[in-house]
Amino acid sequence: MQIRVELNIKPAVFQSYYEGRVATIATMSDDGKRLRFPASILRPFVTHEGVVGHFILHTDDKGKLISIDRLPEERIV
Repeated sequence: MQIRVELNIKPAVFQSYYEGRVATIATMSDDGKRLRFPASILRPFVTHEGVVGHFILHTDDKGKLISIDRLPEERIV
């Protein structure tokens, strides 16, 4: 199963996740589902802007997170 989410987590906010003070991210999928997943899976995607962009979460049939991919940025010309 694939679930698309848009994240915009500022660096100061993500710092509490990175330090381990907060273990999970709570957000809504693009289709309105409530999601919770480990903050640690976002570490490869942290930039100076924080964690920003559209992501696809891959889950098994029971909803357990398998992996996450960042989608390429969509450019408006």
